[in-house]
Amino acid sequence: MNERTDPPTSTPARGQADRNGGGRVSSIPRDDLRRLLELRHSDPHSILGAHLTNGGAIIRAYRPEAVQISVLLDDQAPRAMIARPEPGLFEVAVPEKGPEIFRHRLEIEYPGQRRVTVRQPYSFPPTLGDVDIYLWAEQKHEQIWKKMGAHVCEVAGVAGTSFAVWAPNAAGISVVGDFNGWDGRLHMMRMLGSSGVWELFIPDLGVGTFYKYEIRTQDGSFLLKSDPFASATECPPATASRVYQSSYSFNDGAWMSARASRDTLRSPMAIYELHLGSWRRVPEEGNRPLSYRELANQLCDYVTNLGFTHVEFLPVMEHPFAGSWGYETTGYYSPTARYGSPDDFRYLIDRLHQNGIGVILDWVPAHFPTDEFSLGRFDGTALYEHADPRQGYHPQWNTYIFNFGRDEVRSFLLGSAHYWLEEFHADGLRVDAVSSMLYLDYGRRQGEWIPNVHGGNENLQAVEFLRELNEQVYARHPGVAMIAEESTSWMGVSRPLYVGGLGFGLKWDMGWMHDTLDYFSKDPVYRRYSHRDLTFGFLYAWFENFVLPLSHDEVVYGKRSLLDKMPGDRWQKFANLRALFAYMWARSGKKILFMGGEFGQWREWNHDHSLDWHLLAEPDHRGLQALVRDLNRIYRGQRALWEADHDPAGFSWIDANNADENAIAFMRTAPSSGSRLVCVCNFSPVVRTGYRVGVPVAGGYRELLNTDAIIYGGSNQGNAGAAYADHTPWHGQPCSMSITLPPLATLWFEVPGQR
Repeated sequence: MNERTDPPTSTPARGQADRNGGGRVSSIPRDDLRRLLELRHSDPHSILGAHLTNGGAIIRAYRPEAVQISVLLDDQAPRAMIARPEPGLFEVAVPEKGPEIFRHRLEIEYPGQRRVTVRQPYSFPPTLGDVDIYLWAEQKHEQIWKKMGAHVCEVAGVAGTSFAVWAPNAAGISVVGDFNGWDGRLHMMRMLGSSGVWELFIPDLGVGTFYKYEIRTQDGSFLLKSDPFASATECPPATASRVYQSSYSFNDGAWMSARASRDTLRSPMAIYELHLGSWRRVPEEGNRPLSYRELANQLCDYVTNLGFTHVEFLPVMEHPFAGSWGYETTGYYSPTARYGSPDDFRYLIDRLHQNGIGVILDWVPAHFPTDEFSLGRFDGTALYEHADPRQGYHPQWNTYIFNFGRDEVRSFLLGSAHYWLEEFHADGLRVDAVSSMLYLDYGRRQGEWIPNVHGGNENLQAVEFLRELNEQVYARHPGVAMIAEESTSWMGVSRPLYVGGLGFGLKWDMGWMHDTLDYFSKDPVYRRYSHRDLTFGFLYAWFENFVLPLSHDEVVYGKRSLLDKMPGDRWQKFANLRALFAYMWARSGKKILFMGGEFGQWREWNHDHSLDWHLLAEPDHRGLQALVRDLNRIYRGQRALWEADHDPAGFSWIDANNADENAIAFMRTAPSSGSRLVCVCNFSPVVRTGYRVGVPVAGGYRELLNTDAIIYGGSNQGNAGAAYADHTPWHGQPCSMSITLPPLATLWFEVPGQR
């Protein structure tokens, strides 16, 4: 609502008695008046607005600096209000009692004969009911985001915006913004009972309004806070919340219907991880990032061409510091305004779905930043976080830790998870920093943490929150994936609740990532001493449902890019990376690859710069990208590579012990059909001719993939697309085949006789 300026009209002079007012002011308890004028009243509606009396109604308004205020009732002449002794407080008695009393407008004259006409908000009923408040406090409100925050709506036939915020320890709260000159005296909120939820309906206020909450604390100070439930924000570095109403209609019905019956664990999943702001930029326009809608067109084409099944976005939730990559979230219900509106982001997801690509969002319920405008010390007290820094502050990250034992905090976070899955059709959440949630002593020295009630270091409240989160998500959103980024040996992260697990569907295998990159970073002559890094992971591979990540964390802060981690000269670096990718795609577990790795980015990732797309002008970079395309194409078509990722029946070693030759061989199986694929890896730069590999049956084996093929930039050593197995027992198998094993290469063979 922008206050409308009207031309001057003829009204009685200030203080003149209205014909129904009698020149007298009504009685208001002194303490109520004091708290109202100090902006510390928990129910300003009890004083301001229209109040029925035996003879009609009393209408009161508080407008500091006003010279005169008149009441406008429908088509009647303006009625001058009486200026009370308290500065800025006006009132008038009227004989009417009908509903039009509560829809009155105020004509306000300020110095210099400036006039504005507004509706005041203090005659409208609450926009939250008792049931809403109860369900919010009990973590059972299924769509709490539709009640809390700012919502364009109609109340008693009047259009406007409702506001609701939780701040139980505040002395008073006002909605402020451009519409009222950021003046906290003009739109004070009321607390609904003892719920701690403050509410206000502001008539004639609409979409696009920027606002914040001005909070008066118990110690008398003022805080200016963004809305925790805001569905849109001002573009950073500005920090205001924005009134928003979605008008988007999704066109992904076929995708959503199929998703509901999809078994994620027994489906192919090759995830392309990316940071929206640095995937591709526009150098001729100041190096700006692509918008959500620009990304929708370019990203869909690119990911479809390369054959990835999913994309995973680093956090899109609003965040003030771009260098946090979104992992220090301030807007748990708002996509960042850096790339467009919330509906623009909906469009991006919709387009991806229409192209058969799933969308996973990184989500950060572990901690939040200490920025003054955000959640920290929201009402002057530790509200969303623990008060004791030994529980509520991360010394490593300079962030606050959520108080998972508080019902309203859990309700806030649970609502956020459901919001992205329901309102934006996300296909899963990758939950960041789960390890930091599970352990009370995470990143702390002795004496810097408080044990749980049993004396242990487990965060029992966070455990219960995660279990409740996963239970609710899988019940309400069938077919989605809940993925934990968890790096410790905590048992049962991706196991069901009924067996004592945390209930996630998948877990990142951080051990595999570190072991594998450590192995591949070594010169091949020394790899024999680290052969265990290739095999150790299978000692625990079936304890969890793993995702194999080559993520953004491994290509920053001096760790070097994937390509640059590889040893040797340029050719060997590319050959090593091609062999690694094919080994990874054949191994048990879902796959994730961070952007730039697919074509061999040389530089570390920099969130302020685009990927080095110009590298694709060079044949070896194009060859690596072509390999990734073929890996995804073959992977998606071979059930053996994904059907039993999390079942020991889907994997068997053929040769795990050839450390001296840096070679391994294994077989993948699809139990439903019996189809099988043999993977043979040579992680040395030596061509091995006549290399014998044990196989399950005799016959012709089609060579599905050879990373040394010339089309990928290799030396073109290999088996001309096929190999033949005879009945010579080898490696514990009844048959074997003699093949040429190219240098620094991985081969895939299809076992004959597939059903």
